[in-house]
Amino acid sequence: MATWPTRRRVPVRDLGVMIAPHELGPRPGPRAGAAPNRPPVLPAIEVAGLSKRFGPAVAVHDLSFTVSYGRVTGFLGPNGAGKTTTLRALLGLIRPDAGRALIAGRRYAGLASPFGTVGALLDAGAVHPGHTGRDHLRVLARAAVVPVGRADDLLAKVGLAAAARQRAGGYSLGMRQRLGLAAALLGDPRILVLDEPANGLDPQGIRWLRDLLRSLAAEGRSILVSSHILAEVAQTVDDVVVISGGRSVAQAPLEQLAGPGSSLEDVYLELTGNPNGDPS
Repeated sequence: MATWPTRRRVPVRDLGVMIAPHELGPRPGPRAGAAPNRPPVLPAIEVAGLSKRFGPAVAVHDLSFTVSYGRVTGFLGPNGAGKTTTLRALLGLIRPDAGRALIAGRRYAGLASPFGTVGALLDAGAVHPGHTGRDHLRVLARAAVVPVGRADDLLAKVGLAAAARQRAGGYSLGMRQRLGLAAALLGDPRILVLDEPANGLDPQGIRWLRDLLRSLAAEGRSILVSSHILAEVAQTVDDVVVISGGRSVAQAPLEQLAGPGSSLEDVYLELTGNPNGDPS
């Protein structure tokens, strides 16, 4: 496979199995009288050997990667690479043919408190057009056994306080994205799974989203975000997972994947074999 310039030249095949140092946890040296080493902290998200077919079409094949707490991880790949299938398997919306997709060490169906563990934004259009933004969040809050007053707090947090009583059918795509982010945060989860959350946002909205994701990671949360806006991903994420054709082609911290003399876009196009923008 091809290589690219980084801080040191790293073969693509090595990045496919690279585990970032922060995922290994603390490694204290031996000392007299020390307490036994604590067991390693489970990753926020673990996908291992995941495979899924739809009839004759292979959507995902033997896909593996991990996502850590306190990090924003970009999940990248061409259209049809298997990103949405992976996210849906992770959230228990489809059953994989093989492998596992775990959140905080468990399958989604086995989580004791799903809303308090993981929040997701997969489809900004998943809101009744006749409901106001406030009513939408309050209905979800009751279902999640969350205080309904949190709806107003989150509408303010995502910049929709002034539009809280407008019907969602009149929201722009960017406003629906903000409402979807508020819904994802309802249970105050430690893990977020976001599919193209920047779609429909204007430049100010994209800057706001970047700051929000960075602040959430700084609180120790884990964010897995799928996006095609590579320039924005490069300013936001700590780690990158790249898949192509349903297979993992790289996982690495951003600074290792795109070092001096190369951009994330350059590396992404080389990894996915799509330098001319041909359909994949």
